[in-house]
Amino acid sequence: MVDRTPLVGRGAELDRLDAVIGAVVGGAEGDAPGVVDLTGPAGMGKSRLLTEVCRRARARGLTVLRGRATEYERHIPFRLFTDAFADLDPEATRGQEADPAVAPVLYGTTGATGRTGADPDRAPYGGSDALGGPDAPVDRFVVHRAAARMLTVLARSTGGGRLGLLIALDDLHWADPASLELLDHLVRHPPRGPVILVVARRDRQTSASLAAALTRGVDTGAVLRLDLGPLPERTCVEQLAPGLPPDRAGRLYAASGGNPLYFLTLLQGQFAVPAVPAGGLGALLLDELTPLTAGQRRTAEAVAVLGDQATAPLLAPTAGVAGPGLLDGHLAVLSGRDLLRPGPGGSWSLRHPVLRTVVYENTEPRERTGLHRRAAAALAGAGAAAAVRAHHVERALTGWDPQAAAALLEAAGQAETTAPASCAHWLGVVLGILPDTPEHRARRRGLLLRRARALSACGELRASRDLLTSLVAQVDGADPDDGLRAAAVTLSASVERHLGRYGEAVALLRRELSRAPRPADALALGLELGSCAPHVLSYDEVREDVLRAFGLALRLRNEPAAAGALTTAALGETYGGDPARARRLADRAAARVDALADRELVDLCEPLARLAWTEFYLDRYPEAERHADRGLALARRVGPPHLLPHLLVCKAVVHMNTCRLESALELSEEAENIARGTGSDELLGLVLGNKAQVLIPYLPPGDPVPLSVAQEAVELAGVRSSWWASLGWCVLSYAALYSGDHQRARSAMLRAGRGPELTGLQPSMRPLFLEALVTAAVAAGDLQEAESWAARAAEDAARLGLPSQHASALRSAAVLREARGEPSAAADLYVRAATEAARSGATLWEAQALLMAAPLAARSGGSRRASTLWHRGRRLAETGGSRLLTGLADLFPPTAPAPDPAPDPAPAQTPLPQLTPREREIAALVTEGLTTPAIAARLYLSPRTVDTHLSHIFRKTGVTTRAALATLTARSAASP
Repeated sequence: MVDRTPLVGRGAELDRLDAVIGAVVGGAEGDAPGVVDLTGPAGMGKSRLLTEVCRRARARGLTVLRGRATEYERHIPFRLFTDAFADLDPEATRGQEADPAVAPVLYGTTGATGRTGADPDRAPYGGSDALGGPDAPVDRFVVHRAAARMLTVLARSTGGGRLGLLIALDDLHWADPASLELLDHLVRHPPRGPVILVVARRDRQTSASLAAALTRGVDTGAVLRLDLGPLPERTCVEQLAPGLPPDRAGRLYAASGGNPLYFLTLLQGQFAVPAVPAGGLGALLLDELTPLTAGQRRTAEAVAVLGDQATAPLLAPTAGVAGPGLLDGHLAVLSGRDLLRPGPGGSWSLRHPVLRTVVYENTEPRERTGLHRRAAAALAGAGAAAAVRAHHVERALTGWDPQAAAALLEAAGQAETTAPASCAHWLGVVLGILPDTPEHRARRRGLLLRRARALSACGELRASRDLLTSLVAQVDGADPDDGLRAAAVTLSASVERHLGRYGEAVALLRRELSRAPRPADALALGLELGSCAPHVLSYDEVREDVLRAFGLALRLRNEPAAAGALTTAALGETYGGDPARARRLADRAAARVDALADRELVDLCEPLARLAWTEFYLDRYPEAERHADRGLALARRVGPPHLLPHLLVCKAVVHMNTCRLESALELSEEAENIARGTGSDELLGLVLGNKAQVLIPYLPPGDPVPLSVAQEAVELAGVRSSWWASLGWCVLSYAALYSGDHQRARSAMLRAGRGPELTGLQPSMRPLFLEALVTAAVAAGDLQEAESWAARAAEDAARLGLPSQHASALRSAAVLREARGEPSAAADLYVRAATEAARSGATLWEAQALLMAAPLAARSGGSRRASTLWHRGRRLAETGGSRLLTGLADLFPPTAPAPDPAPDPAPAQTPLPQLTPREREIAALVTEGLTTPAIAARLYLSPRTVDTHLSHIFRKTGVTTRAALATLTARSAASP
């Protein structure tokens, strides 16, 4: 569709947009923002500028897709993106259609989707197969990643000689929540490739969450913001009304305030300025409808009601126009008056979204209801997706209607996993019309529980809690035999717990358990109660409850619940510092979990997280990662989403300890992305604390980012003293230590421990935390305090018998020996710490201990030994991506030459001296013919990390293909 509105001014904005397009066309997209944010009031020219950007991008060879959000369809999931992808050649997505995860953004529904309608290629409202099928629900976070991958594929497609992709998204302030979640993901995790997103929105009508997401992108450089203000008077008058007398043009400009839409409407209406109608722009636009006949106006109103579905086959029954000839006549008149404009696929739209609003809002209410009712019927006959029909069904409601409720519940069911906000909305609509009578009471309560689940899934944990509080009060005296009350209490307690309100959760559970619920309900309640430890309760206080739940699970032959009880017990004993008992329980829990099929683990995402954390604290890193991976696979498919951060963070800290820092940071950032959408400060604080822990070794010495991230984590914790809040303060202590603020490090650790007795510190991790206190005391010159902390660390480590904690105690002893002027003894202790760390598999701590030992060994006369320690430590640090350790190592290089390295097959076969060891390793695997996923699996990296390394390799070697890299590597290996 060609925009008939002239482009006026905006030269500076176009120059900046041209620069962004040029960077992508020139292959330098990494140096340009991935998102351009156009903001301004209605009518200020955002859409016209967007049209010009699209034209210029096409002229430069980019594929261009354009979607528009609409005011009255805000609950149709992914509608903004399905509108954009509707313009795509079906051949371009042929390979993507097999992936069910892309169906929601391609077609607005899950499952295999056929395309029917006036234009089978465009299919603006879904297809006849969109209403069901055997396909399993797809989690929305899987959809986000699949969409990003699809954009990368589309951007790198060379079909038609084009390379690059620009997606223009208009009226973003009206976008549905599912589209906004996807956009937020794309801002945080830009597609790998030449992709530009240009969005246009009204700043004052933008939701706080969307504005915050885009502002974070501006702060990181991922988003370029262009604010469109009023046009200068000379530009406006000379380009929009060149033949108008100056005095009249001046009055028109003053009345319009420099808004081009307002100026043109005033100009077209030929009103006696400044005698503008009291209604302003709305009155001016409404006056254009005055000359229309009743049939023509009803056709315009039908277009306003149908929105993007306004095609001739749907307009006729919706407007009640008999015969295509009469409809064509109405469309011709309306088009001639520039009220309607033709679009792709035989669709029609009103000239401007503001005009649509004016027409829609000024349609007589009963007539508007009838239009929606007829639109819903027409869409049902055309096989439209349930979500599209539900929009019209909702707006046609005048009271209780079982058929309408069934349509809304169908849409809610389809959106439950991919768009829970829409699901919650439609369930709320049904609850709003459901009669509050005894015969509907059970159904109402069931829908309330279901809506509470949907609200918690879309991050509205507080709204979910409020709904559940009301529901629990309603069922307080209800018959416990239906299980609804116990289910509501269990879910309510879970939501309270994830909001950090542990006391409220425990009170709810204790009260319900005192009512002697049914065995199955008592089992669920007991397991949830065990989950509150060790936050507000010590595990000793709930041990009997957990054991009772385990016995019930065995009696009921509920193997998943039995496994869940064992994971709770194992984590509780681990936290409390009884590794021997924890190992036995973890072994039993792992045996039960591993014996269950995936279909039996649907409710075990959280127990898998507990098991993975238990194994991490017991120095069982491979087992921890294996169970975290299985939990992630389940949580991505069946949820709930707020469990994903727990699993991602667990896997991230495993990767951190085993010195795989790039992938650890990626996992932490994904966890942060999800946690920010849950509305839980407690969960976000946990994620940020662990992200700061990863950032400390990942970033170079002196970088302030870890400290700021850790500070945000403790600010989110507030005055709470839960386990996770304590961990946040511990990480802040370490971040302060590495930033050189030893006093702050000491005070933060004592805050975490609730005083010098350190009762608030996790007993099984206390030697590691004491290391910060030892270092801070030495820096302050208080060796007596340092010695006290070091002695306590040694005592705790001996009791625990965990190699990682023994290594921490040894490092504390080494710090103290160095401070006392005993470099040789300190070096020996660091080497012993490195050995213990290696025994546990903690490569990061092994590298750190070796690099700390090297300069001490050199000072005590062992230059050859120092060189050996330095080179091994630095190689481990560099391979693992620790810029902190490599930076510190380079400050104190060895004076002696490096010893001959042990044989290393991969680097020996692929010298390529300009590459890092990790890059040489990847180059060798490329030579073997391995794909990116295979390399990622072999090296325990993410595919994204492998692709990043490959881009660095291509840049350094000058080759552009894997085949050329393989040839170069082989040739390099053959040369002397």
